[in-house]
Amino acid sequence: MSVFLWIIISTLSLSFISIIGIVTLFFNEKILRKSILCLVALSAGALLGGAFFHLIPESIEVFGLENNVFLYVVIGFSCFFLLEQFIHWHHCHKLPSEHKEPFTYLVIIADIIHNFIDGVIIGSSFVFDIKLGIITWIVVMLHEIPQELGDFGILIHGGWKKTKALMFNFISSLSVVFGGVISYFFIKEKDISFLLPFAAGSFIYISSSDLIPEIKKHPKLKDGILHFIFFLIGMSFIVLLK
Repeated sequence: MSVFLWIIISTLSLSFISIIGIVTLFFNEKILRKSILCLVALSAGALLGGAFFHLIPESIEVFGLENNVFLYVVIGFSCFFLLEQFIHWHHCHKLPSEHKEPFTYLVIIADIIHNFIDGVIIGSSFVFDIKLGIITWIVVMLHEIPQELGDFGILIHGGWKKTKALMFNFISSLSVVFGGVISYFFIKEKDISFLLPFAAGSFIYISSSDLIPEIKKHPKLKDGILHFIFFLIGMSFIVLLK
């Protein structure tokens, strides 16, 4: 299968994850809260595992042990920090009760930007190496599930009807496809090695700055142990992929 087809299939599949919000219609808030936090912990482990066990080692193979690798990791980390500062929105997926109506359109705008960047990272990884692209796709997909559940809840809490929330969530998620296609046509002839450590930095930021602090807000020992187990499962899954 061609690299372009891999990019289209992987990014389209991520877009359809956006309609996962419909499952929230069948759960009460208490069950949904526990489920989302377990998924957040799982994606936190997967993001860190993807960064430290795949993207950074692959970057070192390309660049050697030069400082450029860690420089690009820091740049990726810093860019996502700047992005969040600019849009005043966090990917930590707080529950709907913690958001107000003005955040609804901001969530959509932020989701478009975030998904586009995800598409560029996924597309670039496939251009560099198909196996690395598959791993990056899986890591991003694990992160998207709790994000889309959280986004859907925020939109509903902001006063949107369920059909409108699902439609806008899906439309915003299509930017991941555009990001993947653009990365294929515009950088496939260029040296895109720097995007590997850049993606690693973004993964580290999202996991450590947004996801882990979110699950640490719940002080119960039983919940903490459960979330840590899911964190380890997410990381172990990525390690096994290697």
